[in-house]
Amino acid sequence: MTAAIETRWLGSGVDFHEALAVQRDLVAQRLAGAVPDTLLLLEHAPVYTIGRTRDRSSLHDPALLPHPVVEINRGGQATYHGPGQLVGYPIVDLRNHGRDLHLYLRLLEGVLIDTLADHGVTAGRRDGLTGVWVADRKIASLGIGVQKWITMHGFALNVTAESLPPFLAITPCGIADVAMTCLEAEARQRHGVRDVAKALAARLGAALAP
Repeated sequence: MTAAIETRWLGSGVDFHEALAVQRDLVAQRLAGAVPDTLLLLEHAPVYTIGRTRDRSSLHDPALLPHPVVEINRGGQATYHGPGQLVGYPIVDLRNHGRDLHLYLRLLEGVLIDTLADHGVTAGRRDGLTGVWVADRKIASLGIGVQKWITMHGFALNVTAESLPPFLAITPCGIADVAMTCLEAEARQRHGVRDVAKALAARLGAALAP
């Protein structure tokens, strides 16, 4: 039986531009039918990203940020990627999954919620806000881009405490007074990013299965 999605672990300390180039190449190949749906999993070198928007207030003063800023073709305000955080980029043909961006975002949220439950953390959604929360604390962020129904970008799940301090320099996702949290803090136990990645890949594969 063929897996619903092929998974690739790109490693830790991955440069954002290098990962973006891999995504763009896979999007083109997926559009041509040359590759199956593919999930890229990795830890980035420290970087802030923001969607294409005139309102960049969530970055505060970009000149004072401790890490580089990259503008990308996804929705949303500023967020941070770096060590201790699991980033996932699903390259998925939504022509096979209902051509519904809202449904796809809810699917990704569900996968993250189920993965956190596998690690002893009860998480959920908040009305009107994209992402995954533990009570009023945000533990995972989502932002996607789509080209001819092929998805790119995806989600970032804070796994270890190391992932949290850089968020203090921005307004994460443009949400005032948001408190960011991580799996380590909520589970009161340290989990390896690679181990969480394996669990999440299995969950996403099950969610996309026919």
